[in-house]
Amino acid sequence: MFERPRTGERAVLVRLGLGAPADPEDIEEFTQLANSAGAQPVVTITGRRERPDPRYFVGSGKAEEIRVAAELHTADVILVDHALSPSQERNLEKLIGRRVLDRNGLILDIFAQRARSHEGKLQVELAQLKHIATRLVRGWTHLERQRGGGIGLRGPGETQLETDRRLVGQRVRVLTRRLEKLQLQRETGRRARAEIPIPSVALVGYTNAGKSTLFRAMTGADAYVADQLFATLDPLVRRLRLPGGTECVFADTVGFIRELPHELVAAFRSTLTEAREATLLLHVIDASDPRRDEHILEVNAVLEEIGAGDIPQVRVYNKIDRLEMAPHTEREADGTSARVWISAARADGLELLRTAVAERLARSVRAATLRLPAGQGALRSRLYAAGTVQAERALDDGGCELTVQLPDVELLVLARTPGVQVAVDMRAANVPADLAGLIESTVPLATAELR
Repeated sequence: MFERPRTGERAVLVRLGLGAPADPEDIEEFTQLANSAGAQPVVTITGRRERPDPRYFVGSGKAEEIRVAAELHTADVILVDHALSPSQERNLEKLIGRRVLDRNGLILDIFAQRARSHEGKLQVELAQLKHIATRLVRGWTHLERQRGGGIGLRGPGETQLETDRRLVGQRVRVLTRRLEKLQLQRETGRRARAEIPIPSVALVGYTNAGKSTLFRAMTGADAYVADQLFATLDPLVRRLRLPGGTECVFADTVGFIRELPHELVAAFRSTLTEAREATLLLHVIDASDPRRDEHILEVNAVLEEIGAGDIPQVRVYNKIDRLEMAPHTEREADGTSARVWISAARADGLELLRTAVAERLARSVRAATLRLPAGQGALRSRLYAAGTVQAERALDDGGCELTVQLPDVELLVLARTPGVQVAVDMRAANVPADLAGLIESTVPLATAELR
């Protein structure tokens, strides 16, 4: 056994290609991750395998190559751009004699450094504890059996490993309760904002696409901006007035990345609620990135995972100053603003983006029928306060049926509300595909009645 070093600046980076050579773009991104964590990469080791090795992931020969490189460059830590099993991580540490950190552990470390708010710190700690819970076996020399002694303490006693597992489990339960309480407080604030029917717009995108720069340019907020991965973790929310007088709430969220650890997605679920509950998403994309199409798929996959896959999007292609392009808007066949090309750093095209957002939030108001259960009295009151209710009919089960006039984006939000049924006249013109698909899959009978 060995004592894990407390330092970890000089790093050996390891990236294998599985079934194909390692992609240079993946290596470059992993190098940025290492730099973001404060590591100093001294050498990068690449290779190719058809499948991971059960013992070392990288194979015994490659593991020996890593050991020699670590000794030659006096490295402190080995950073592996793959998700390692606990046994693979321990086997590599035993062979190399240095701390080994996989991709998930590295991202968790970056999040731990960047979290600023109380909620963010709790979320990161919870994710870290869940990650290391399976890595408490034979990794530290102090995990030997406690000595028995004295009356009632003789015998085998409890292993230090069991003690650590129990303490980790207790801490996880404490953090979970605290985060549930904070989530209730956040939901209360969100409901308070909903008393005044103001649509919300959430910025999402691959990390380092320029979301915080765009957020600051659009709202004037003092958001932290840096050319590094995961520069912003804690969500910021600001109110913004759009062309035509429309008001909305803008929210900046944490950036996504390929193979984002599931522990982080689960821990940051309450923070990502700003995206999940948004009326409209601005999907910020680095237009100069040659892998932007892959990043779009990665972001959409995470949005699906957190339940935000059906929220309308406007794709914002940022950093066009690097491509020497002029700002412009691309529209769908029905005239809907779908893609806006801008440069947030130079504030080029921001007015086009504001206009596009205003158009999407103020799309034609249409008639709809809402069926609310008996427990949705607060929603009923908000709809009346907004002056959207045209007629009401009581239902036998204690609920009510409301005839309302609402924009498409608001109907989408209501269609995702548990217990609420939404129906629109599908014969009407310009019913968006996302709205029609969601309503038909949610309440087919109510929709059919209006056909």
